[in-house]
Amino acid sequence: MLPAVFLLLVTLDHLVAAMNETVFTFNGFSGANLSLDGMADVTPDGLLMLTNGTTALKGHAFYPTPLRFHGNNNNNNHAVTSFSTAFVFGIIGQYADVSSQGMAFVVSASNDFSTALPGHFLGLVNATDNGDARDHLFAVELDTVLNAEFRDIDDNHVGVDVNSLTSVRAASAGYYDDDTGSFRNLSLISRKAMQVWVEYDGHAMELNVTMAPVEIPKPKKPLLSTAVNLSAVVTDLAYVGFSSSTGIIFSHHYVLGWSFKMNGTAPALNVSSLPALPRTTSKARPKVLEVVLPIGTAVFVLALAAAAFVIAKRRAKFAELREDWEAGFGPHRFKYKDLFYATDGFKDKNLLGRGGFGSVYMGVLPKSKTKVAVKRVSHESRQGMKEFIAEVVSLGRLRHRNVVQLLGYCRRKGELLLVYDHMPNGSLDKYLHDQGKPTLDWGQRFKVIKGVASGLLYLHEDWEKVVIHRDIKASNVLLDAEMNGRLGDFGLARLYDHGTDPSTTHVVGTMGYLAPELGHRAKAAPCTDVFAFGVFLLEVACGRPPMEEDAQGIPVVLVDWVLDHWRNGSIMEAADLRLGNDYVDEEVELVLKLGLLCSHPLASARPSMRRVVQCLDGDMAFPERQAMHMVMDFSTATPIKDQGDPDAVECESSSASSVGTMSSTLSGGR
Repeated sequence: MLPAVFLLLVTLDHLVAAMNETVFTFNGFSGANLSLDGMADVTPDGLLMLTNGTTALKGHAFYPTPLRFHGNNNNNNHAVTSFSTAFVFGIIGQYADVSSQGMAFVVSASNDFSTALPGHFLGLVNATDNGDARDHLFAVELDTVLNAEFRDIDDNHVGVDVNSLTSVRAASAGYYDDDTGSFRNLSLISRKAMQVWVEYDGHAMELNVTMAPVEIPKPKKPLLSTAVNLSAVVTDLAYVGFSSSTGIIFSHHYVLGWSFKMNGTAPALNVSSLPALPRTTSKARPKVLEVVLPIGTAVFVLALAAAAFVIAKRRAKFAELREDWEAGFGPHRFKYKDLFYATDGFKDKNLLGRGGFGSVYMGVLPKSKTKVAVKRVSHESRQGMKEFIAEVVSLGRLRHRNVVQLLGYCRRKGELLLVYDHMPNGSLDKYLHDQGKPTLDWGQRFKVIKGVASGLLYLHEDWEKVVIHRDIKASNVLLDAEMNGRLGDFGLARLYDHGTDPSTTHVVGTMGYLAPELGHRAKAAPCTDVFAFGVFLLEVACGRPPMEEDAQGIPVVLVDWVLDHWRNGSIMEAADLRLGNDYVDEEVELVLKLGLLCSHPLASARPSMRRVVQCLDGDMAFPERQAMHMVMDFSTATPIKDQGDPDAVECESSSASSVGTMSSTLSGGR
């Protein structure tokens, strides 16, 4: 009896060991038993084709049965068994220099990716479950698109993903030469076959990823090496395979060969027997058999080629990006050629300013001789461009004396050009912070404040749609010939119908002007513009930027600083010293207190722009008692929610528990 039991135990132990030493090799995939879905298929030549040239779809290919990754690693049933894989892949895109999304080697608890999305999600996750530890997902991505959402390092990299497409480690694609030790770049979209080796040491919990051109042996130094504990990520039984997807540009993703081994080094692939990637270039033309051609014909051909070259070069210089849907925008579309000559070729002598979202040049339109300001904004992605241009054209219908007229746009290659009315006196921030500019007196400042408030009321309530500016600040307030303030730069603005909810979900703007609720709900609304306007009021009245450092290098937040003065009964000491005594006390005090009320951390406590304009025009008294209660007794933030302006545009307020220091709130953390 005992020998029989002993024999059974030994047999089971060998079975477990055998399961943990799974090994397979595919030198081509003709007749291979794989689990395929989506666009994935095996071509007659034996290529595993993950994507077939269709846009915005996904494809998966997995080994048909799950492999056991736990249970035989130094008797530690929770540790992941060492494994190794090698595969040869190739990406053939629609264009030679730009690609759709890439592909990934995957180890997953499931081979069902029906809920995953194509595009930049690589067919692995969706917007909801990205980063969810319950996915039990490990992948090595070969990514060909730079995606800021996942903090990609570039548009040509290898990344290690653990339950999320935000890589725990990434490196630009390439390899280290064994002879020189130098790094050699590889282009994932070069349309050439490349080999990748992925090796995980379950004992040391170390992952090595190496790659090289298919004709080069495995380099000694890996492309990237990182410590990663897969014990809680990879389940006991898990599937291995590949995932890929396409976006708005189609690509073909191929796997030419694949080997895998548990508890050992994956078998080397027989490169010479692998199927070849499809040809992407036409055959070379045969050499000219007759070398003696009439001299006249040769001269004609050369002359024709030279003329074509000159014409092509001239057209390329002024080439624009046009699509059929832009035909309806008519006069709102400017010719790049006209803007080029208007700005004298965008020379530095015509540069009006440069910011985080582009450079602005002064120009004179060649036909009408109208002075304009042309802003050049980079736009590499086509996604959302149609909707954005439609909004730009809609904003061109804005008509208000305190709003800079947006005249139209132009698209060329990788840039978008926005054309505005030219404001001869430039931006307000130069008069507030540039010592070389003359100081604006209080009368001029108060006129600018009232003008910007009137323009913002028009955008929020009086135009046919609601316009959220999203970047209100002194540098975006421009001064016309009569020093009237006009709100400009609508490159980030969004608009929607009255009575509907804005759909903007990306946080944009400038630090120091961003409302605190944007960090929680990432949705701009009229009340977030009011917050920025409140900071703007303080900036104009105090002559100080929203955030700066004192003599000791300690950050000082303008709203905190003014709030301290109000609490100490010295609010007038916050006024700009350069004003001297030449100002109206009541107006300065009103602007300072109104600025604090507008920049209140609770959205429901901020007044609407209509109330702001009424206070500035003297048609309504400043709510001194209510404002003092909200500012001085901010520690009881919850009841304040019900004391907001009843006429304010509805906006979700921040919770009291989320309010921190006055860098994003009024309390200053005190």
